[in-house]
Amino acid sequence: MGEMTTRAGVRECRAMGPTRTNCRIFVHLRYPVNLLRTNHLSDSPAGGGWRPASLGSTLRGVKIYTKTGDAGDTSLAGGTRVPKDHLRVIAYGEVDEANAAIGVARAAAPEGPADALLAEIQRDLFAIGGALATPEPAALRAEQRTKLAVGPERVRALEQAIDEAERGLTPLRHFVLPAGSPGAAALHLARTVCRRAERAAVRLSHEQPVAPEILVYLNRLSDLLFVLARQANARAGRPDVTW
Repeated sequence: MGEMTTRAGVRECRAMGPTRTNCRIFVHLRYPVNLLRTNHLSDSPAGGGWRPASLGSTLRGVKIYTKTGDAGDTSLAGGTRVPKDHLRVIAYGEVDEANAAIGVARAAAPEGPADALLAEIQRDLFAIGGALATPEPAALRAEQRTKLAVGPERVRALEQAIDEAERGLTPLRHFVLPAGSPGAAALHLARTVCRRAERAAVRLSHEQPVAPEILVYLNRLSDLLFVLARQANARAGRPDVTW
């Protein structure tokens, strides 16, 4: 599995263009670095991109630590250096945190009915993070833009999941506190982190272009997480904790 993922990462690196910085950023965004420790990239460009190193060559991996951010700045996709408190970095960092919170919620209820959906959502959030880390998406190749796109069909999938989950719940007549079963509490936490990610993306959109679908997706996702938290309590035989 690791070898397959690494080869996919190398193939996509070749499409990133002639800069090794682009490739490193893309690998960090899309592929676990520990899977790259035995499959590395040659320092010689080939065909406009980086090619896999030959088995007989001296290999140098992509390390977890690069020391390039020790002064408080980082690289966006494309190589532009910005401070780590840049609005764009904050936005994709908040999305990353929302993704991690959903991972915790999945671990809290691994047999939950929404686990497969949440797994798809984590992939969507990874794509959204990559899109937010890319200030000039027009510079990407078509297949890269497709990889990072979260289109209206994904928003519709969230809306359908909301409608389906709500059909099995009692009508909501009171404000609900973020409490109840461990699975519900974890989903409520993920919801609040998602709201924060949405606010960060909106703040960025006031200064720089952000795909409207990203804002819609994050807004709808927090609604879904709220409904899934209520569903988790219902499945655990726990009533909503109302205010």
